[in-house]
Amino acid sequence: MSEIKVMASAAFREAYLELVPQFERTTGNKVTTLWVPSVQMMSRLKGGETVDVVILSAASLDELIKAGIIGSRVDLATSGVGVAVRAGAPKPDISSGEALKRTVLAAKSIVYSTGPSGIYLAGLFQRMGITDQLEPKLRQVQGEPAGAVVARGEAEIGFQQVSELLPVPGIDLVGPLPPDVQQITTFSAGLHVSVKEPDAAKALIRFLTAPAAAPVIRKKGMEPA
Repeated sequence: MSEIKVMASAAFREAYLELVPQFERTTGNKVTTLWVPSVQMMSRLKGGETVDVVILSAASLDELIKAGIIGSRVDLATSGVGVAVRAGAPKPDISSGEALKRTVLAAKSIVYSTGPSGIYLAGLFQRMGITDQLEPKLRQVQGEPAGAVVARGEAEIGFQQVSELLPVPGIDLVGPLPPDVQQITTFSAGLHVSVKEPDAAKALIRFLTAPAAAPVIRKKGMEPA
């Protein structure tokens, strides 16, 4: 029996939490998981912290491969950015990029994360030319889902990966961003160059990318890669 240490981003969390216990039962291996916001994960890994498997956006994983920290990359799933409001609140119009622009300008308060979806949104608002107007009502959160802030009534509208919004109680998913401004992020797994249990770690990644995992990934708001 091996113990596999994983550092993972929250976007893949819901599918992972359903799949990993099945992996543990079928293999007898034990998986220990650290859930760390992407920004912190990068600094911790670059600072010398070691684990067996890292699950992160493909772009961030590529950066860690270039830095010689991660050996290789296996894509797990793709996810789009979603929009949420408090449960029962009227659903705003997000049918197009223009509609979304009107919606965020009209919103009293907006919350988004520090992860890939937050980085993309900051760039999107910049391209729309509305960053200065939104600045006073924008709130960025780290370490808790943007949806939780919306559920508490502390923000009118929230943005995060669809897979991270779905499990949050007290909110309604308005939908994914409209196709003309949607950003699809690939989440991937990589082996740390200092992996202690290479065979077990590879088996875990194979399990997460097996055909049997696909229905679980879809159910949790992502598409298998």
